[in-house]
Amino acid sequence: MPKYVIEREIPGAGKLTADQLRAISQTSCGVLGKMGPQIQWVNSQVTADKIYCTYIAPNEDMIREHAKSGGFPANSISQVFTTIDPTTAEQTV
Repeated sequence: MPKYVIEREIPGAGKLTADQLRAISQTSCGVLGKMGPQIQWVNSQVTADKIYCTYIAPNEDMIREHAKSGGFPANSISQVFTTIDPTTAEQTV
């Protein structure tokens, strides 16, 4: 199933409290529960003014539906084709 990175522009995201982040997470999980197992939230990274979320879903439309239902922005949605990390640099024999 495809994986996506969603860029959410949220001014002041880096200053959100633990309680605010918990509430956002609970809202997201509630929407996901109603949408069914085809869409899964993997993780999110919070920066100063944006939250970058990784999701697994059958298509971009389902990502947009989740955002709309949860009241979240989805300013950019990009499909992930490959993930690399430091081990990618290791030479295989």
